[in-house]
Amino acid sequence: MTVKKTKTERQIPLERIRNIGIIAHIDAGKTTTTERVLYYTGKTYKLGDIDEGTTQMDWMEQEKERGITIVSAATTTMWTPKLPEALFSGPHRINIIDTPGHVDFTAEVERSLRVLDGGITVLDAEEGVQSQSETVWHQADKYSVPRICFINKMDKLGANFDRTVGDIEEKLGVKTAVLAIPIGVEQSFKGIVLLLERQAIIWEGDETGAEYSIQEVPPELKAKVEEARHRVIERIAETDEKLTEKYISDEEPSVQELKQALRRATIKNELVPVFCGSSLRNKGVQPLLDAVVDFLPSPLDLEPEKGVNPKTGAEEERKPDPNEPFSALAFKVQTDPHVGRLTYIRIYSGHLAAGSYATNITKREQERIGRLLLMHANQREEIEDAEAGEIVAVVGAGKTTTGDTLSDSAHPILFEGIEFTEPVIALAIEPKTRQDQERMGTALAKLAEEDPTFKIKVHPETGQTIVSGMGELHLEIIVDRLKREFKVETNTGNPQVAYKETIRQTTEAEGKYIRQSGGRGQYGHCFLRVEPKNRGEGYEFENKVVGGKIPREFIPAVEKGVKEAMENGVIGGYPLVDMKVTLYDGTYHEVDSSEIAFKIAGSMALQTAVKQASPVLLEPIMKVEVTVPEEFMGDVIGDLSSKRAHIVGTTQRGKVRIIHALAPLAELSRYATILRSMTQGRASYYMEPSHYEEVPANIQEALLSKGKTGKETQAKK
Repeated sequence: MTVKKTKTERQIPLERIRNIGIIAHIDAGKTTTTERVLYYTGKTYKLGDIDEGTTQMDWMEQEKERGITIVSAATTTMWTPKLPEALFSGPHRINIIDTPGHVDFTAEVERSLRVLDGGITVLDAEEGVQSQSETVWHQADKYSVPRICFINKMDKLGANFDRTVGDIEEKLGVKTAVLAIPIGVEQSFKGIVLLLERQAIIWEGDETGAEYSIQEVPPELKAKVEEARHRVIERIAETDEKLTEKYISDEEPSVQELKQALRRATIKNELVPVFCGSSLRNKGVQPLLDAVVDFLPSPLDLEPEKGVNPKTGAEEERKPDPNEPFSALAFKVQTDPHVGRLTYIRIYSGHLAAGSYATNITKREQERIGRLLLMHANQREEIEDAEAGEIVAVVGAGKTTTGDTLSDSAHPILFEGIEFTEPVIALAIEPKTRQDQERMGTALAKLAEEDPTFKIKVHPETGQTIVSGMGELHLEIIVDRLKREFKVETNTGNPQVAYKETIRQTTEAEGKYIRQSGGRGQYGHCFLRVEPKNRGEGYEFENKVVGGKIPREFIPAVEKGVKEAMENGVIGGYPLVDMKVTLYDGTYHEVDSSEIAFKIAGSMALQTAVKQASPVLLEPIMKVEVTVPEEFMGDVIGDLSSKRAHIVGTTQRGKVRIIHALAPLAELSRYATILRSMTQGRASYYMEPSHYEEVPANIQEALLSKGKTGKETQAKK
């Protein structure tokens, strides 16, 4: 259902808006925390439960079945700070994006962080800082997003607050400002002590956690509270000159002064406030909401968004002001069964009205903004217009995709887009019936538009449709969505590793394409130099033709030919990467030269050059972490070593060991089953893409001969 609201009904000053994301490792409790936030802010009237499949934010069928978040869900809610000594009063709008924790859906985290002003990092009190927590933390560092840490699951067996705080400082390399310590632990956890206020908040009796009492600090905790309070005041005072002077002269700053200084330090990423609780048991969420308002920035607290004027090339900025020219960044595209294609945008300046026009600066296209919607997961609230600082969904911007800039045509600006990781795994997919065939192409195109890490290509020799993604789960979800949402039945092959090719030497080659068949012919002639680049540096094309030996209008055609040839490699048909291509010479014919002739010449020259440049296959290497009981550690390390893994080291956490390794993805097929059977189901593992490395010569040879056999069989069929 779509509810319509006018601007005056939802108008909130910019300083009272918080755009935040909830980020963490899988199973740390992000969605449960978000569900509690929605309940306590009055957005929902029933506590959502992941195990029962009743959460608001995990609305997809696949999310409910698996109990995981797959797509980031946006919602907007209101919160008025409740606790004494709060920095701000009055209702605040909190726009929240709940992101997935599974590494296969890392694109959802990346695009959310690009447009958010602050973040809550949720950590498991027993597990501490896990791998994906580190990954998303560094993603947030890239965009300088201020964060609060919420140590969740304080009621869990093995929960250790102090160890987790130590983990945050050591593994994430940040200074913490611990503002709350737990009262009790595991089964006895019942509340928290707010250090600056010297007040205990106890939740008891009420199952929903909506009621709590504010009490004196329990006598047995007084000494610990004073010590921790002294430490946090010292940390905060270090960031502010006036407070440092007070501190040195033994004058204690007021709670308000300390909170204001901590707010400034948090926004500058100098300190990270730390809170704790148990979202599942409904404890600790209200103080966290107060902290979001107190310490995370409003759009006004941040630097203006910088971009480039596409006409002049000069750097410009847009302030979060409704009176500035309109500018926004599209960060997500979604297909909604009721309203069609939705484009989520973050508005950085100016205002946007439903029924108006905006220019897509990235694609140089005019877009009509049909309707504007505030989203609550998969429910919609229609609005008449939106202003700077808001996150809204647009209906009608049909050409806009993830990372595009929308702006006022009279004052164009181009913001930095969003970069995504390359896929590491692929599989062949084919429709079951002719009817499915007609629908499959459209469905895959829509899914690829939604998800920038999902790629589609047709194999040039076999004609098969190959889809690529970030992992087996990612592709499994795609196939499932094809069936459920688009009613397309498919057959799929086994997942295949996404190999790449590169070169090890610098070489030069000539490409000559001449055809004469009566009348006007075709003539394209060029010389290319190829040079290897460092791993991960990508592709670069340079034009060094002088003296008009190749007319300027044919240079892009040569580059296009080079790019197309790179798509299919030369030794195994895999994409070529990490190389520089220089066009340095050539000739042309005044009558016969054409773009198509130079494109073919560029492609021929590249293939010849690469064959002479000692080409080699590259394979994706995964960062693997196995959590295993001590008695099985030797077996697991032995098995990993047999899979060409490089054991980086081991760490201990309680009674379990964590094995850190780098292993080729090709060797990790069905690893979950192997690990379970080897450890009586007591071990678990996590992996994420790390980098690409050369495939050992003997394995490359076996791969290529296997590939050739497969192609011959396909050709015979």
